[in-house]
Amino acid sequence: MRILFVDIDTLRPDHMSCYGYSRNTTPNIDKICEEGVRFDEYYCSDAPCLPSRAALVSGMFGIRNGAVGHGGTAADRRLTGPARDFNDCMDQNNFHHIFRRAGMHTASISTFAERHSSYWFDAGFHECYNVGGYGGESGERVLPVALDWLERNKDRDNWFLHVHFWDPHTPYRAPAEFGNPFENEPMNTWIDDEVLALHKQHTGPHCINELYMYDDRENPDFPRMPGSASDQKGLKRIMDGYDCGVAYADDLVGRLVQTLRRQGIYEDTAIIVTSDHGENMGELGIYAEHATADYPTCHIPLIVKWPGGAKGVRDTGLHVNLDILPTMADLLGVEHCSNWDGLSYAETITQGREQGRDSLVLSQMAHVCQRSARFGDWLYIRTYHDGYHLFDREMLFNIRQDPHEQTDVKEQYPEVCRQGAKIILDWHDDMMMKSDSQIDPLWTVLREGGPYHTWGHLDSYLERLEKTGRKEGADKLRAKYKPQS
Repeated sequence: MRILFVDIDTLRPDHMSCYGYSRNTTPNIDKICEEGVRFDEYYCSDAPCLPSRAALVSGMFGIRNGAVGHGGTAADRRLTGPARDFNDCMDQNNFHHIFRRAGMHTASISTFAERHSSYWFDAGFHECYNVGGYGGESGERVLPVALDWLERNKDRDNWFLHVHFWDPHTPYRAPAEFGNPFENEPMNTWIDDEVLALHKQHTGPHCINELYMYDDRENPDFPRMPGSASDQKGLKRIMDGYDCGVAYADDLVGRLVQTLRRQGIYEDTAIIVTSDHGENMGELGIYAEHATADYPTCHIPLIVKWPGGAKGVRDTGLHVNLDILPTMADLLGVEHCSNWDGLSYAETITQGREQGRDSLVLSQMAHVCQRSARFGDWLYIRTYHDGYHLFDREMLFNIRQDPHEQTDVKEQYPEVCRQGAKIILDWHDDMMMKSDSQIDPLWTVLREGGPYHTWGHLDSYLERLEKTGRKEGADKLRAKYKPQS
């Protein structure tokens, strides 16, 4: 059997045409979707990049594997400790080893491991290809390596190939020659002038005034990425930049598919298209960043075309990305590991039968410290460090009615907040009882100075807020984080 795993970084489902987006961003992925299963309620358990892939590869929530941030102790996976054998069980039982156990040749084309010094990601691969861009490259550097691999292995059966494209990731970097297919298309955005005016008063990194994170610099190497936006024209530049990244990645997928068809193996090749996390595009006042444990950041696509499997199916069950380990194990006849936290949805892929969880807990520790409960129509967010966005300790959104999180309804539904808080508490207790460590990495992050992307920025950011007419926000941040000054 052959399996192509397409990993498109920072991909929001609602910016894909196969998920109903008004712009035709993903025509090639749309065709794959028609031949397989589309998962509508699929999430990364731990955001963003490093924590998401740590959960995916280990099969454990971040609270157990330890890698929940982008810096400090919690950016590294926990050591196994006294139980570590000659080979580390964390690596021997990871996602990529499932395919090895099934007798497949495994290869990865990705710069992720080097970008985050997370070389555990490569465990289980026979071959690893790194084009050396640290995640700053566009797919034009990745695709030739993938096409060359497919040509060299065209007569090989039983392979698993992981191909990683970064193009929707900020800063938006689709090549200039790709152009802008959406130049004359409207945004159809929920962000009207009134909402935009509110966002221009927002406090926190990656708001509309500081798309570079804490300021409005622009990098000439990434002309699609503005430093700020003050009107609808500027907003369209942001949206077009992101959508061009999505469309360009889709074009690359199309070229991979063309190669499989030319080689005569497309029908017999399983194709999985997914992402590590989504992207805030105005939600909670944040743009062009994956900075929260909310719906747009943690909601990700999953499309699976499986030979002999279900076709044209939409699954609406709740899943997290680490559920794919037991799912692939079931599909390939590989024994489960008792240490995994995932739940299999193999029958959804083979038969179209809906499976899923009653609720999910989602975490973010790199930009903010938040845990959220996703259940029913609701997203309940609990904030431990707001990343300088001045979020309330609790927030509640009805995702069905308000997918862009414009109206916090915690005051109207205190009983739903209690339900969400209990989901997080029960999950926390279950995970800590199962963990080999007595330390929740959330507290490690907080005790080491807070989320990595807040380190060393507060003083200069307070000055910027005051110089740009947001003294009220600066005063609130100063009172919260520098009460003695």
